[in-house]
Amino acid sequence: MTVDKELEKLSRLTPPAPDPEARARALAAAMQAFDTAENNAQAPQGNAKGWRQSSIINWIWSPAMNKKFLAGSALATLLVIPAAGYLTIELTRNGSPIVDQTEIAGNLSRGEASKQPVATAGQPVTVTPEIPPQAPAENGPLTGQSVADAQGPQDKESQILAKPDAGRTSEFDADDIAALTNKSESSAAALGAAKRSAPAAPGIAPQQQLAEPMAVAPSPAPPADGPIQIQRDPGPERFANAAANPIKSVATDPVSTFSADVDSASYSFVRRSLTGGAMPDPQSVRVEEMINYFPYDWPGPDNADQPFKATVTVMPTPWNHDTELMHVAIKGYDIAPATTPHANLVFLIDVSGSMDEPDKLPLLKSAFRLLVNRLKADDTVSIVTYAGNAGTVLAPTRVAEKSKILSAIDGLEPGGSTGGAEGIEAAYDLAKRAFVKDGVNRVMLATDGDFNVGPSSDEDLKRIIQEKRKDGIFLTVLGFGRGNLNDSLMQTLAQNGNGSAAYIDTLAEAQKALVEEAGSTLFPIASDVKFQVEFNPERIAEYRLIGYETRALNREDFNNDRVDAGDIGSGHSVTAIYEITPKGSPAVMNDDLRYGDKAPAETADAARQDELAFVKMRYKRPGEDKSALITTPVNDSNAVAAVDAAPQDVRFSVAVAAFGQKLSRIAALDSYSYQAIADLAAASRGTDSFGYRSDFLGLVRLADGLSQR
Repeated sequence: MTVDKELEKLSRLTPPAPDPEARARALAAAMQAFDTAENNAQAPQGNAKGWRQSSIINWIWSPAMNKKFLAGSALATLLVIPAAGYLTIELTRNGSPIVDQTEIAGNLSRGEASKQPVATAGQPVTVTPEIPPQAPAENGPLTGQSVADAQGPQDKESQILAKPDAGRTSEFDADDIAALTNKSESSAAALGAAKRSAPAAPGIAPQQQLAEPMAVAPSPAPPADGPIQIQRDPGPERFANAAANPIKSVATDPVSTFSADVDSASYSFVRRSLTGGAMPDPQSVRVEEMINYFPYDWPGPDNADQPFKATVTVMPTPWNHDTELMHVAIKGYDIAPATTPHANLVFLIDVSGSMDEPDKLPLLKSAFRLLVNRLKADDTVSIVTYAGNAGTVLAPTRVAEKSKILSAIDGLEPGGSTGGAEGIEAAYDLAKRAFVKDGVNRVMLATDGDFNVGPSSDEDLKRIIQEKRKDGIFLTVLGFGRGNLNDSLMQTLAQNGNGSAAYIDTLAEAQKALVEEAGSTLFPIASDVKFQVEFNPERIAEYRLIGYETRALNREDFNNDRVDAGDIGSGHSVTAIYEITPKGSPAVMNDDLRYGDKAPAETADAARQDELAFVKMRYKRPGEDKSALITTPVNDSNAVAAVDAAPQDVRFSVAVAAFGQKLSRIAALDSYSYQAIADLAAASRGTDSFGYRSDFLGLVRLADGLSQR
């Protein structure tokens, strides 16, 4: 008989040295497990008698086990251990119900009955071993082996269960069986706590077993009865790895140069992470984009002859009483709606398989419907899609035929791989074919950011975009969805395509980016906008530019008109904030130089002695190759004595800057609390027509709560 042969084989195994306590626990656990399984289990499908596969074991062994003369004897040990091993073997055979091996070990050591799921028709029921909480998979997906390693190399049970095909093998060695049955009560309790706190992989049912290892993402919030841990957004999105700007000494590096940035993608991505219950990846936080997300009532120029006006405010730093903030606010000239030029727009839409999610293609279609309704009848729209191969869905069509355009948008369906480079070529060809002289010619790329067919490296696509912009066609990049977002590539394309990047996480964000801010998004008033600030070493010892890490330029780039920089659209506002350290402040981090030339104070221009800094801006008018210069001196007349004395919009933008830095883990903000940020923002919220500032306060409170978990 097969059972007898298997039992005889197991009985020849050398048992471990007897341990009275372990022997008693094992005997009690085995008896309870056998009886409970026999009496309470549902019948598996395909067994007419309703017996579990372990029933034969109970039938043979229960009478013998219940005899008192066996309890506490060495014979009992020899019988119980092989029986437990055989039960495990029977339950792990191919085509048989498989129970969670971790559950078996924990239950045997606690004296609890193991819980075996019921098989469905024609399929074995399987249970994925639960995985204890751990850090997001920054170095790659967690596989079965790496999970076992994470549970601790000293844990004998983890080593057993991590063996290849541990859930399917029909053989265990004697040491493994002994380790499973001799677990201590304290180890069982620890295992139980880990299991209770382990988050299930999203989208995987409890009775599913994957044939291959997969990456496991932690759930947004741990269970209430598990250990509380700070949750970080673990998404596989790709961001540019840019270190925060350092503190610089004015004595050695008095000039700061950077490109304008009017993108807003970072803010909406941070918002989606926080509202999803996770702290954002610090690399996803670009402080300047968070600041520039909000509309501000900065004073603007009176006419288009001078497209910008700069307003500078110097105020105490809320998070450091020994430094000051130099707040530079730029407002662009707002083109009146009646004078907006004609627009030639090409919608370049990713319809690959990865876009088949509610927050991707369906949201994208709704967003473009909003934009079409915003355009004028004489504007032109074309549609190109890409998924493996590019295709023209709609040739250049006047918005007067709106129903035709909307019908083409509604008919888009996802499917295929992502061949973005070919789609970019086709879109620029259409834009060139319908080119409007002295108008707006723009490709609007909408994607989740993945390009995996054809030229797909950032450098290859950057080169393509740089070539295409020579034709006077700009680029807007709109990101959608999670799980596949290549933010780094989106930024590269937008920056090199004389355009901007936004992340659309809701229809409300689409309304803001494509309708309410359509003028600034679509109608440029200046290109290659650069900023350069020179600090007076007689007044300022050190400075730190807050944000703009990915927009830094060399000092000599400022006067080089061949160097590309950011573009500013109609009515756009740009804000830059420096944390500056006055001479003699205890916050100075760098020692004075022992050697070096210093101009005598009496020879310096008296007017310049009063200056803190000198701000310069370079820009090109649309279609021109030579830049123009605007300058603004900064002196004591720009300073206010207290934070509360600063203009309302200045204070609110400083609160946003503080929030972005804290999310980025900037050390200077360690002692400045989220509550202090919320108080500063609430006191300076002012008129909030669209509710953006109220939403910001909600995000600060969410971050405060998540950071304390």
